[in-house]
Amino acid sequence: MFLNNHTYYSLRYGTIPPKRLLELAEKQKFKELVVTDINNTSAYLDMVRLSPNYKVKPILGVDFRNGAQQQFVMLAQNNNGFEKINEYLSSFLHQNSYEIPRKAKELPDTFVIYPFQNTIDFTLKSNEYIGIRKEELNRLKFSKWKNSLNKIVVLQTVTFEHKKGFNTHRLLRAIDNNTLLSMLPVSEQVSESEGILSIEELKNAFVEFPQIIKNTQDILDKCSIDFDFSGETPKNQKVFGESEKSDYDLLKKLSYDGISYRYENPNKEIYKRIEKELEVIKDKGFVSYFLINWKILEYARSKGYFYVGRGSGANSIIAYLLRITDVDPVELDLYFERFINLYRKNPPDFDIDFSWTDRDDITRFIFENFKNTALLTVYNTFKYRAAVRELGKVFGLPKSEIDVLSSGNYNYNGLDKLSQLVVIYSTYIEGFPNYLGIHAGGILISDKPIHYYTATFMPPKGYATTQFDMVIAEDIGLYKFDILSQRGLGKIKDAVEIVRYNNPDKEPIDIHDIQRFKEDEQIKYLLRNAKAIGCFYVESPAMRMLLKKLRVDDYLGLVAASSVIRPGVAKSGMMREYILRFRNPERRKDAHPTMLDIMPETYGVMVYQEDVIKVAHHFGGLDLGQADMLRRGMSGKFRSREEFLKVKDQFFLNCKNKGETLQLTQEIWMQIESFAGYAFAKGHSASYAVESYQSLFLKAYYPLEYMVATMNNFGGFYRTELYIHEARMHGGIIKNPCINKSYNETVIYGKEIYIGFMFLQSLESRTIKKILEERSKNGPFESLDDFIDRVSISIEQITILIKIRAFDFTKRNKRALLWEAHMKISKVTFEEYRPTLFRSKRITHKTPELFSSALEDAFDQMELLGYPLCSPFDLLIKESSFLLKANDLHLYKNQFVTIEGYLVTTKKTSTSGGKPMFFGTFLDRDGYFIDSVHFPPIAKKYPFRGKGVYRLYGKVIEEFECITIEVSSMERLAIIEDPRYADSRKAQRPRPKRNAS
Repeated sequence: MFLNNHTYYSLRYGTIPPKRLLELAEKQKFKELVVTDINNTSAYLDMVRLSPNYKVKPILGVDFRNGAQQQFVMLAQNNNGFEKINEYLSSFLHQNSYEIPRKAKELPDTFVIYPFQNTIDFTLKSNEYIGIRKEELNRLKFSKWKNSLNKIVVLQTVTFEHKKGFNTHRLLRAIDNNTLLSMLPVSEQVSESEGILSIEELKNAFVEFPQIIKNTQDILDKCSIDFDFSGETPKNQKVFGESEKSDYDLLKKLSYDGISYRYENPNKEIYKRIEKELEVIKDKGFVSYFLINWKILEYARSKGYFYVGRGSGANSIIAYLLRITDVDPVELDLYFERFINLYRKNPPDFDIDFSWTDRDDITRFIFENFKNTALLTVYNTFKYRAAVRELGKVFGLPKSEIDVLSSGNYNYNGLDKLSQLVVIYSTYIEGFPNYLGIHAGGILISDKPIHYYTATFMPPKGYATTQFDMVIAEDIGLYKFDILSQRGLGKIKDAVEIVRYNNPDKEPIDIHDIQRFKEDEQIKYLLRNAKAIGCFYVESPAMRMLLKKLRVDDYLGLVAASSVIRPGVAKSGMMREYILRFRNPERRKDAHPTMLDIMPETYGVMVYQEDVIKVAHHFGGLDLGQADMLRRGMSGKFRSREEFLKVKDQFFLNCKNKGETLQLTQEIWMQIESFAGYAFAKGHSASYAVESYQSLFLKAYYPLEYMVATMNNFGGFYRTELYIHEARMHGGIIKNPCINKSYNETVIYGKEIYIGFMFLQSLESRTIKKILEERSKNGPFESLDDFIDRVSISIEQITILIKIRAFDFTKRNKRALLWEAHMKISKVTFEEYRPTLFRSKRITHKTPELFSSALEDAFDQMELLGYPLCSPFDLLIKESSFLLKANDLHLYKNQFVTIEGYLVTTKKTSTSGGKPMFFGTFLDRDGYFIDSVHFPPIAKKYPFRGKGVYRLYGKVIEEFECITIEVSSMERLAIIEDPRYADSRKAQRPRPKRNAS
C-alpha cells in the first residue's frame, strides 16, 4: 500500500537501513514492500535476496527527483520494466549536471506516479497515475481530479521510522545543503508525516475513497520482480567466441601450447593436472572467464606492460600456462581445491596488478572490447570523526569545539546540549552511506546488459559504474575482474629502462628470468640481511625484521614470510610459534601429529588459506562444500562471521566424535577464526614473491637506477627522502634540480642523480613544460639572462628555481641571482619567447657582494623538497656527546643506552588490552637503522612530535638476532634557528658534511 519507501541509500535523505525496512514491513504485516530510493538502486538486489526471510513481495522503482523536489515515481512491473527504469535513470546520472523533467518518458512495463502537488498539464497515459498523501485528501475534494478517481493512488512516503529518524533526516539534509540546521529551507526537508504507518491506519485515512485503495492494490498486484541468487549459474559473459564448444577448444589449445614456454621437460604429473583442471573449468562454466583474462593480458604483453596475476588463480596450472600468473603450482604444490572445486559456485579470483601508468589503458581496452561492462562502486560511508565535523558545522559549533569532539578526548557529561547532540547523532549516522565511489579495480563483464541489474552513474573516470558493490554483485552471480594498479610494477618497468640508458654497453635485462633470480647469491644476501629498501613487499620495518628472524634466503622462505606477516597469523600467536619451530626443530614435536601431517612444510602451523581448508577438511571433518564456505568467510569480502558460524558447530561436533579434546578443538578453531579477512592464499604469496625477486634483482645489481625509479614512482612504504638516502648509501651523488640537467622526473647520469622538477613544491607543471620544451628546441641555458630571455616565467616561479640552486652552473651566489631576477622580471610574465636574429642586450645591474650559507640551502630544501639534502644531524643546535651507532647496539644487550636517530617512520598498534603503543624506525649518523618499541605508558608520556632527530634512552633487546630498543624516555632535539631569518652573524656555521653540491 506504500508506493514510495526510502532506505538510507536515498543518500543524505533517507534514514532507514534496508534490513530494518524489511523488518518494519514484516512487523506492520505488509504483503508487499515497494522500494523507491531517490535516484538510486543500491539497496535493491540485496533487499530482493532477503525479502523471502520477511515474507514480503519486493517491488522495485525509483523516486526521480531534482534535489529534494519530487518529479515522479516509477515502478517496475517486471524485470524488463526494471531494466528500462535503470536505463532511464542512468541517462541522467551519466551527465555532469542534469535536470529530470516534469513528465516521464514512456517506458514499457512500468507505472508512473506523479505527486498530487505537482502541476499536471498533460494527459495521463494508461500506466500513469496521480499519487496523493492522506494529508492532501481535503484538497482532492476541490481539485480537478475529484471526478477522475480511477487515476488516483496512495503515495504515502516513508523516509524515517521515528522522531529520532526525522531529526536525522533534517541533519542529513543540512549536511547535503552545507547549511546550518536553523537555516535549512522547508523545501529541502520532509514533513513529520513521512514516518511509517500500519496498513490499517493508512486504509482508515482513505476510508472515504475506496477506489484509491483499490487502484493502489491493483498496481501492487501487477508488479513482480525476480532474480536468481542460487549461484548455480554465473551471470558473467558466458561465451567468449562463437560458442561454448569453440571456447573450450581454444582454452585447451592455449593450455597445451603454453607447456613449451613454461616447462623444459614436462612430466606425467603436469599433464594429469592439466586434464583435471580443464575438466573442472568446463564443468563449472568458467571457460569464458579464463579466456577473457587471457585476452586482456595478451593485449598487455603486446603493449609491453608489466603485470602480476595473483589471488587464488595462482593455484591453477591453466592460469600459469595461459600466462595469467607466473607461479608454478606444481613446483609449490599448491592446493588445487583452494582454487576450484566442484562445490565452488563462484569463479576463481584473478587479481591482475598493472603499473599505475598502464592500468587506465587496460581499462579502456576492456570497455572497448567487451559489451555489458561496468566498473563496480564502493559505498563511502560516514565515519565517526567525519560525521562529528559535519554535524558540528550544522549545529554551528566553533572549530575549536569541533576539534575537541572529533578527537574523542572529552567528558560527555561535561558537554553542553548542542555538543551532546553532535555526539549522539554522529554515532547514529556512522556507517550510513554518504556517496558512491569507485572500487579500486573491480570490473564487471556481464552476459546481460548491466542495466538489467542496476542503474549506473558516470564518475570522472568516464566509465559507467554500478550502484551496487562487489558483495551484491557476487550474490547475484556477477563476478568481478580485478584490474588493479600498484607502483611496484611501475618501479620495475622504469628501472629496466633507466638501466638501459645509464648502462648502454650492457646486455638488456630479462626481468622475467625468475628461475635465475632464485639462485642468485647477491639476492640471497639481500634477503638474509634484510637490505631490501625499495623492494616490493619486503621493505617495511616489520618485514625487514621477519626476514632476519626466519633467515630467509630462498623463494619458498619468502613465500612463507609473505603470508606469515599477515595479521591473521600474527593475531593467533602463530607467527611467533612458526618462527620458534623454524629455528628450533625440536619444538616442531610440540605440534599435534595430525596438524604436522597436514602441514609439514609449515611445521604444523596454519600460514596460508589452503592450510585452513586442509585443517577444516582433514582435522575438523568438514566436506569440501563446507570448506568452501569457510574460504568465503576468510576472504574478507563477505559476511565473515555468518560464514564461519555456519560451519563452526559442525566442526566442533566432528572433532568431538573423533575424540579430540574440547581445549584442543577450541585452540585450533581460534586459529581458524583469526584468519578471517586476513589470510593469503599460498599462490597469492607466491605471486608477491615473484615481484619481490624482480625488484631484489634490480636492487642487487643496479641500486642507483632502481632508487631513481622508486623516487619517480613516488616511493613505496617510505617517503622519497629515505630513497634519496638509500641511493647515497650506495654511492649515489645527489644533485639539486638543475635547469640544464634535470627533467620532470629524477634522472641519473653515471652516479650523479639530479632530483626531478616535479618534486619541487609549488613549481607549476606549465613552468616545467616551458623549461623542458625550450631546452629541447634551442639547447642548454647559458646564464640567468639567457634563461629569462627564453622562458616566460613569473618571479615567484624563478625564485623557487634559484632557491633550490637550479642555476649553480652559473657559479654565482643564489642571493645575487635572486636580486638580479627581481630587477629583470616583472611580477608576472605572459609573453612567450620568440627567437630573433638579434637579441637585445639586457642592462646588467651591479649587485652588492652577497652571502648565503650551506645551512640556508638546507632550510630552502626543507621548504621546497620537504627535507634537507645534508645530514639532519648537522642542523642540531648542540653537538652531541651521544655517538653510539646502530651497528654497535648488539654489544649492549640487556643494557640501557642512549642513542640518537633521525625519525623515518612509526607504526601505531594496540596491546591485547586495547592500549595504544608504537614501533619506531630511525637512522643513526651513519645512515643505519635503529628500531624501537614504545609500550603504552612510555608512548603516552613521550609521544612522537613529528619529523626530526630524537634522543632515545632505553634497554637493548635482542630476539631472534634482531636488535630493538625498548624505550624508557625520548625527546626530540632542537635544531638551529632558520638562518634565512636570523641575524646573519649567527648564521656563520661550518658547511654540512654531506651536501648535494
